[in-house]
Amino acid sequence: MALKLIVTGGAGYVGSVCTAKLLKAGHEVVVVDDLSTGHADAVPEGARFVEGDAADATASLLAEGFDGVLHFAAKSLVGESMSDPGKYWRGNVFTAIRLLDAMREHGTARLVFSSTAATYGEPEVSPIPETAPTQPTNTYGASKLAIDHAITSYARAHGLAAVSLRYFNVAGAYGRYGERHTTETHLIPLVLQVATGDRDQIQIFGEDYPTSDGTAVRDYIHVADLADAHLLAVQHATAGEHRIYNLGNGTGFSVRQVIETCRDVTGHEIPAVAAPRRAGDPAVLVAASDRAREELGWKPEHADLHDIVSDAWHFTEKRRRA
Repeated sequence: MALKLIVTGGAGYVGSVCTAKLLKAGHEVVVVDDLSTGHADAVPEGARFVEGDAADATASLLAEGFDGVLHFAAKSLVGESMSDPGKYWRGNVFTAIRLLDAMREHGTARLVFSSTAATYGEPEVSPIPETAPTQPTNTYGASKLAIDHAITSYARAHGLAAVSLRYFNVAGAYGRYGERHTTETHLIPLVLQVATGDRDQIQIFGEDYPTSDGTAVRDYIHVADLADAHLLAVQHATAGEHRIYNLGNGTGFSVRQVIETCRDVTGHEIPAVAAPRRAGDPAVLVAASDRAREELGWKPEHADLHDIVSDAWHFTEKRRRA
């Protein structure tokens, strides 16, 4: 069934890939993005683009009649969220509430929300199920959790059909769509910056974790697989329900494994130096995604770390040659 959808943050990394996948599936898509972190040339061809605030611009558009909204637009830097929390409460939570009110006013039935594994904080179990306690350790995670709570109450009170997808470590690229963050905090693109010569070395924060090689372990999910989950979520959203799903491969890779894979893919030495642990970094963060597999019929197709890094590297090299 083809749907008419708004994608907020559709000029960003995950939003652009999801938009491209939605268009390929035959949906009609309008992208709303203020371009504070997104890029106009990342908006896929075939999508209508409206530059503006995620709440205000979307509220104006909803009067045209839409089947749903996929909400990606957000502030997402953990460190900044701790030094400037107001920016995250206003930019993430207040924006989401205004968006929910606009959807209710115009009778927009479906919402898929880009949530995060940061809502769990430092979990005591791994893999992490959706039933794990939510105890975020930073303002970014707390702001996303607050939005999840708001969505639950709107679904119960107003019949909204909503799904929150809690991402683990998103990586890779999909064709011409990939990571282009001005402030980069993700491990794989940071390691690839060493391979391109834009960074001298990569730091390994902690070599004394209780893991196979002493470095922290994380669950990496290919951005194309993540996008597929959003397509399934918007189709499976049920009136009056707010469903929450973790998205990951269920397999963890250590920091050293990531660096070695990047060396193999790029053919570069990639110097690495040891650094102290960062406060609040758990040893292992791996997703239990059984619920998404069972209820959405979702299955990651690009679980191999070599494939994930290769796609990211091809995207990086193509942009450098452009």
